[in-house]
Amino acid sequence: MRSCRTDAMAETAESKKEEADYKRLHSFPLIRHTDMPEEMRTETMELCVTACEKFATNNESAARMIKESMDKKFGSSWHVVIGEGFGFEITHEVKNLLYMFFGGSLAVCVWRCS
Repeated sequence: MRSCRTDAMAETAESKKEEADYKRLHSFPLIRHTDMPEEMRTETMELCVTACEKFATNNESAARMIKESMDKKFGSSWHVVIGEGFGFEITHEVKNLLYMFFGGSLAVCVWRCS
């Protein structure tokens, strides 16, 4: 019985290592869809990466940081969703949408509506 536990613990440690390696490999931002102008897209993408790295275990705080920064920089009415495995259908202002992936399976959607 003791060897089964050791094997299970080894498998758990190995799977955590593989997950960490996967996240390290996919730590770059991957834009899925955007209609933002180049400068706004770059700033928003950098802001999303910074927030996701700073609040790696708290998506709500990361979303709040992105929303507040976008409101200050580009005016009010910005919305942010961060998570894994969600779907959405939104209405947004033209040239004010960014949908990206970061860290493997983390998705970030930032949009503005009036």
